[in-house]
Amino acid sequence: MSDELGCELCGDLPVLSVGEEVPDFEMETFEPSTGSFGEVSLANLKADGKWTILVFYPADFTFVCPTELADLAAQDAKLTELGAKVIGVSTDTKFAHLAWCREEKLMTDVKYTLAADTTGVVSSLFGVYDDATGLALRGTFIISPEGKLVSGTVNFYNVGRNMEELTRVMEANAHCAANPAEACPAQWTPGDKTLTPNEGMVGNVYEALNG
Repeated sequence: MSDELGCELCGDLPVLSVGEEVPDFEMETFEPSTGSFGEVSLANLKADGKWTILVFYPADFTFVCPTELADLAAQDAKLTELGAKVIGVSTDTKFAHLAWCREEKLMTDVKYTLAADTTGVVSSLFGVYDDATGLALRGTFIISPEGKLVSGTVNFYNVGRNMEELTRVMEANAHCAANPAEACPAQWTPGDKTLTPNEGMVGNVYEALNG
């Protein structure tokens, strides 16, 4: 973790809101694809033109968490094709990540980066750190290649996520980034009609979608 960000957060940096620029952060990682330790930083991902997807979860060696991360593994290839870097994040150490991937069969297909937010600084930045437990809630966040937070959802401990919806939201964000005049309606998937907001569409969205 960079000292700069740590100091900023010690100064009561407000929790991020969608639409805001995300300050740089760094975390130690375990890389299941290579079995090695490493680091990840938002600055490097931005320099590489990557979307960043942070999937916070409470803890290694728990119960709902491996089902979510296995579900995310099934979406990883699609998300990577969209130009995204997928990062699972908990407050566990990189050593715990390694041991969990080695022991839990549901983690067999997990090849994306697992980051160690051991201080809770990054979890706090995104508003998912639980002071009572020292764990992170089930938060999912998408950061644009320019470093803007474009999507964020949070579940409590006892409700797992549907990672297909994460892929759909990522697809919509990628489409809107490439077509900034357009907007994606509910349940939009690639190939569906989009909306191009203008004064003639006011009160006529049905016609725009069904014309």
